[in-house]
Amino acid sequence: MAGARLSRRKIAAYFADELLAGRNVAKPLAAYLVESKRTREVTLIVRDIEAALAQRGVLLADIASARELSQDTEHTITAYLKNKTAAKDVHLRQEVDESLLGGVRIETPDQRLDTTLRHRLDQLTASKI
Repeated sequence: MAGARLSRRKIAAYFADELLAGRNVAKPLAAYLVESKRTREVTLIVRDIEAALAQRGVLLADIASARELSQDTEHTITAYLKNKTAAKDVHLRQEVDESLLGGVRIETPDQRLDTTLRHRLDQLTASKI
């Protein structure tokens, strides 16, 4: 991947294909970003890789909840995301955030669904102002 400056889209496509081929991309991606002096773009490039994976049928979803999710809830969220998207494969990255009180927040590269009690309370507070 050395040479002329590549677009983020091309970088994302290359590394998405590498991931789907089962290769570890952390070191090559880091090396490329350092060598090409593009380390400031790491967050954008990671998002672009996630979007490229979604285009290839692999969806990465960030899930935040007040407690660890049960396997049944994980399966329900996975089925929901497969139904709402063209994804053949869904991977959940979970975060426990006790400040949410209850419910879940689901974020994908192009959508956000927030059913948390914290979000609902914030909406109620904002509507009374």
